[in-house]
Amino acid sequence: MTLLYDLWTELVLVLQTLAYAVPYIAAYVGIVLLTAVIWTAIKRFLTPKHDYSSLKTVTFGDESAVTSNTVASVVSILFIFVMWGSFTGSNWLPGFLHVPGAYTGAGSFTYTAEDGSGNTAQATVDVVVFALGEDVDAPETTGENDSVAIQAYRSELVRWDANDALTRDDGAEITAINGEPVAQGRPVDVGFASVGLTGRGTLNVEPDKGWQMEPIWLPPPEDVWARIKEIATDGFRNSTLAEHLGFSLFRVIIGFVIGAIVGIPLGYAMGLSNWFRGWFDPIVEFMRPVPPLALIPLVILWAGIGEVGKIILLFLAALWIMAIAARSGVSGVRITKVHAAYSLGASKWQIMRHVIIPNSLPEIFTGARVAMGVCWGTVVAAELVAAEKGAGMMIMTASKFQITSIVIAGIILIGIIGFSIDMLMRWAERLLVPWKGKG
Repeated sequence: MTLLYDLWTELVLVLQTLAYAVPYIAAYVGIVLLTAVIWTAIKRFLTPKHDYSSLKTVTFGDESAVTSNTVASVVSILFIFVMWGSFTGSNWLPGFLHVPGAYTGAGSFTYTAEDGSGNTAQATVDVVVFALGEDVDAPETTGENDSVAIQAYRSELVRWDANDALTRDDGAEITAINGEPVAQGRPVDVGFASVGLTGRGTLNVEPDKGWQMEPIWLPPPEDVWARIKEIATDGFRNSTLAEHLGFSLFRVIIGFVIGAIVGIPLGYAMGLSNWFRGWFDPIVEFMRPVPPLALIPLVILWAGIGEVGKIILLFLAALWIMAIAARSGVSGVRITKVHAAYSLGASKWQIMRHVIIPNSLPEIFTGARVAMGVCWGTVVAAELVAAEKGAGMMIMTASKFQITSIVIAGIILIGIIGFSIDMLMRWAERLLVPWKGKG
């Protein structure tokens, strides 16, 4: 029962989190649909369609009639950039595109204290909220008034009775803020901040944080760009950016190539021989669902934390994917083509050379793209564990020191390189397998 209760609690937490995200997801979907309608109307008005697809009587459901819209891709990237800049107060965007930021400036509120005998007293708390990177002193006060200086996105405690006639030692406590009743767990909004009571009766002043993200959580685009240029020229942890990315690429390419050299012949053997399929199929199907990250501790124990261990891990990440892709490619060859080749007097080697290999290459290239993606993600995770150079090491080290700009820069560069690798493999597929999708 305890296990079921824990699982139910986790499920409720996940559903609550999703419920908070639904409005944002709905807004994003609405923007996508709105831009699609607007662009379709503009395109139909300016450039009526007269290509091959326009002559088709049925296009919905026809994959050949659907191509990636370049304008949609550009708008999507620009929208993400604008959202990023809006929620971080980027200097690259005009001010009217910024969402409300954290409050900075001066403000005040009045509290009412009361002791057990019914005696009351009032005083004012002057608050100065200053921006990140500044250092401002609290304003001077007189009498029983108090003051506090707070950095934006932070909160501060105010010992209101340090200079009051009524003190907590006499049983006095705060009963109202700006005339509104206040109690622990029920703070009062004073316009520029939220003022509440702690368990010890002190005041907790939390200025309005606005909608913008604090730089430690999400820095603006210009900070990330400046960090990329800094690492590219001055380096990070005694290595330049090119060295970090170069080591990661080297590991991925070597691991993938070795995995492909072993996996493709293994897949062909499993697809052409009952004996080889019976021998290796349990092994491949057992290892296929095991994530490469689960093998990191074992690989470290066997091969250490050096380059050999990382390449072995990447080899294992690519091996099973390439083997299954090659086996699927062989299984997908039309038997009519094999019969036709035999009827023309072809030998087994000729059938392999002219029928099986050409017709299985599309599946192999698809598997290669998947394997490269898995290897790229795996090498980053492997470098998070132990590495002196690499994109993953750079991200992990920066996260330990809360240098979020480097973390974001590393994520962006990893995504760009991964996308570039996929585009390169698509180009190679079009060049080497021009017959894909043409029967």
